[in-house]
Amino acid sequence: MPDNKIQTINYFPQFISEAEEEILIKNVYSAPKPKWRQLSNRRLQNWGGVVSQKFLLQEQLPMWLENCIDKIMKIPGDLTFLPENRPNHVLVNEYLPGQGILPHTDGPAFFPKISTITLGSHALLDFYEENEEHREHVGSVLLEPRSLILISGPAYKLLHGIDEVTSDGISIRNLLNCNEIGTTYGDTMNEFIILERKTRVSLTIRNVPQVKKGLLNFK
Repeated sequence: MPDNKIQTINYFPQFISEAEEEILIKNVYSAPKPKWRQLSNRRLQNWGGVVSQKFLLQEQLPMWLENCIDKIMKIPGDLTFLPENRPNHVLVNEYLPGQGILPHTDGPAFFPKISTITLGSHALLDFYEENEEHREHVGSVLLEPRSLILISGPAYKLLHGIDEVTSDGISIRNLLNCNEIGTTYGDTMNEFIILERKTRVSLTIRNVPQVKKGLLNFK
């Protein structure tokens, strides 16, 4: 990916198989109803404990999420987390067509590296650089089903968000990850395409360095 602002965005298409995706979706929707928290633009599950501004009140992650983390930790080179920064928190988000999230950063409570696995449907993740005077669109990444995105370094400080729309108009060649997508959408590199959204589930997997042990464990 070009430009030093976003060179620390790494995209992995088909990071998991269709069978693994099916198992993950099944586990998400098998969670107890109280695990869901309804927001105005999406609903979510919080796994690993409660994150405050200073620390994580830690709870044990279920095995199906530990397996995801194991897979991320096996990425070669220095792209993934170091053993001492192994992820200990997972946020599960469900987005229906027309839902999204405002541009934001993940903040100082987390180790400055985040990873997200996309399930079920695509999303268009927009990145922005903001200063006192204006907000500039840096670029967009198409998050395909079963893909993984890792954001670290300078890119961690960028705002990122998803528009609240039911479909995404995309010029493939203008995407930050156009080379990683390859021929997924046929001979459309120079064309404008429209992708209709379906229900998307995302697993945002992170490390909270400051930890206090919680009282509850999940298996």
